[in-house]
Amino acid sequence: MATDNQVTLVGNLTDDPELRYTPNGAAVCKFRMAVNRRFQDPSGQWKDGETSYFSINAWRTLAENAAESLTRGTRVIVAGRLNYRTWENQDGDKRSAIEVEADEIAPSLKWATAAVTRQARSGGASSSGDWGEKVAAPVGGGADQEESPLDGG
Repeated sequence: MATDNQVTLVGNLTDDPELRYTPNGAAVCKFRMAVNRRFQDPSGQWKDGETSYFSINAWRTLAENAAESLTRGTRVIVAGRLNYRTWENQDGDKRSAIEVEADEIAPSLKWATAAVTRQARSGGASSSGDWGEKVAAPVGGGADQEESPLDGG
């Protein structure tokens, strides 16, 4: 994977993700996210800067997991590649957009917790880090929760 076109964004989903399938059966999930810039002014007060909006595309298993896990307002971290595309609308006007083709999507844990459910592999060996069994990791660490293989239990 080339590293000359990488972007990492942290922001909130503006709508629920939309999951569709291509004619050959590949899952594609599309959503938009808002990214705010916060900064301190010279007096030390925190200010919100302009909000930027990005269209995110995820494919295959990542698409299905994102559509199942994320909802409007969810704060996420997206790592991927910028993709510039052009097309002509029905009136013949040329249009263009810069989108992010997601390689990874994760909930931000800065102000929230998340439960992780490992998905079973759908085929042979994978170098993408897919896990082979389904395991729910505990959230919150309560004494009444079952121990997870992640913490040695």
